[in-house]
Amino acid sequence: MAPRHRSPVSGAIAALALILPLVSSVLAHGQETSAFKSNEVHADGRITFRYKDPAASKVLLHLDGTVKALTLEKDSAGVWSVVTPPLAPEIYGYAFEADGQPRLDPKNPVIKPNLIWLGNSVTVPGNTPQLWEARNVPHGVVHHHFYTSKVVSGLVDGQSEYYVYTPPNYDPKNKLRYPVLYLLHGWSDLANGWTEVGQANFIFDNLIALGKVKPMLVVMPLGYGDMKFVTSGDAVWDDDAVIDHNVALFSQALLTEVLPQVESAYRASKDRDDRAITGLSMGGLESLTIGMSHPGQFGWVGGFSSALGHREKDAVVTLSGNRAGLRLLWIACGTEDDLITPNRKFIAWLKTKDVPVTAVETPGMHTWMVWRDNLAHFAPLIFQKK
Repeated sequence: MAPRHRSPVSGAIAALALILPLVSSVLAHGQETSAFKSNEVHADGRITFRYKDPAASKVLLHLDGTVKALTLEKDSAGVWSVVTPPLAPEIYGYAFEADGQPRLDPKNPVIKPNLIWLGNSVTVPGNTPQLWEARNVPHGVVHHHFYTSKVVSGLVDGQSEYYVYTPPNYDPKNKLRYPVLYLLHGWSDLANGWTEVGQANFIFDNLIALGKVKPMLVVMPLGYGDMKFVTSGDAVWDDDAVIDHNVALFSQALLTEVLPQVESAYRASKDRDDRAITGLSMGGLESLTIGMSHPGQFGWVGGFSSALGHREKDAVVTLSGNRAGLRLLWIACGTEDDLITPNRKFIAWLKTKDVPVTAVETPGMHTWMVWRDNLAHFAPLIFQKK
């Protein structure tokens, strides 16, 4: 099953246990400092990837947006290389594979944080700055909070975390209260997934500067109810009871711990029409479940490549019986994503229950390229007056 995303906090131990073996395997394969560039972006959008391992018999490149791994060719110096076709402006995640073993790019310091799947990233620039890039506009601030959770299981000393984006010119002394978007990461991600990989803060900076979204707070919490849900490996997705347990605990942590803290510490509106929730993959499952089962607390609900196919339909019973309904229910998925079928089935089922839903399908796989685009299209729709 495609990755659903990860966490940090159980982190000091769990993250190191998962990450260090991969990092040390890269260091063990040396890559002495030599003159070649490991990723060379050309003017036409092609990228030449290079990896040195004279002893390897086969080296592959796994690149975001490609269905099949690309095969590299070795030269006389033991440097393997491949040139991609022209690529659209984007941030591309990638990893090498040498004789069946995953390898980071030791010459690229840009590593995507993740509890399970480590990889590097490289940017293909456009002719103009992209929405996910830092532009010459006013910037918001990303705040990092730790707190002791009484709900989440498996944390080190009970310490959980969340991030809060405050928009440019946010004034904690101002009487104005801001709408709040709860933005959830996927399985294997850390709480910082949406800022470190998704570039969410820059997306909001630019959309606000363009006048396309209302200034808002964006809350990005650690998305696990039980840390074993990520540290036990992806087999957890085969057990509905385990999934339900994780979602239930996370829902409780979000609603009884994170949300009250945010509304106490920030100028956050408590009006349900000023609260939205969305997320990707695991976070999509969580956001749809929480949002649809709590329509009195969230007026706007979304899901990106949501990990559907479990018991999320139970939430519709609550939603259907609530006369207020939702201001927006927005469900998107990439057409090449393995999750497209359960998303289509869920959308069709919603329609049989007369639940209004906006269904969006875009080209793409289970990647951040799709989710950054989803966020850029979802954010302008929320907190708008009819």
